[in-house]
Amino acid sequence: MSGSEFNEFGQPIGLPVPGWQPARMPQSVTLTGMSIHVVPLAESHLPGLYAACCRPEDDARWTYIPSGPFRSIAALADDLAARRAAGFLPFALVDPATQQPRGMASLLRIEPAIGTIEVGYIVYSPSLARTRAATEAMYLLARHVFEDLGFRRYEWKCDSLNAASCAAAVRLGFTAEGIWRNATIAKGRNRDTAWFAMTDGDWRRLRPAYEQWFASSTDTGQGVALSRLTAAALAPEGPRDGSLG
Repeated sequence: MSGSEFNEFGQPIGLPVPGWQPARMPQSVTLTGMSIHVVPLAESHLPGLYAACCRPEDDARWTYIPSGPFRSIAALADDLAARRAAGFLPFALVDPATQQPRGMASLLRIEPAIGTIEVGYIVYSPSLARTRAATEAMYLLARHVFEDLGFRRYEWKCDSLNAASCAAAVRLGFTAEGIWRNATIAKGRNRDTAWFAMTDGDWRRLRPAYEQWFASSTDTGQGVALSRLTAAALAPEGPRDGSLG
């Protein structure tokens, strides 16, 4: 809970947000990591992105994405153009060694005036899924949203039946906030949407947990599971020394 106080009528009201200034609108910037670069998705990325994520054997990766799978680069390009027209800011997740895209993610539902933004339309290639680089991509975006742009709330939403996405959100430190029943229709089927969010206060506690995890993890193993570190960081009072308590 965010806390409350009482007005002169004895009614509970939200706490003041002193000095609040609208967040900055995200731009097409490059976020550079050790194992992944998050770069503005350009037309030049489309052939590599299509090859990495759109083979017939990759169709299951698109089950819970509102669009796709695609059978041509042109179809992928048309879909991304429609997303941009709807206010999405798409990024390619690029391997720094090969400069080839290994997946994509977008910022969307961008509302600087009230400080809320969402990450979504996340698709990982088989070579990126479940790797340190995939986690770093999400870390880079969260850090950018909170520390560079000044947002208060960072959202993650997914089909409530998408167990992998729900688990990923919790592992990354997003808090489950409930399910919106009959939220939309996706690919002709009902979708109940699971909502998750991270606040700026959460991020101040989560960033040290991420950094501890990066310091002890490689692509072949991890010292302590990130899920344990993020859960400990968000526990009441939180660990005082960045450890598991």
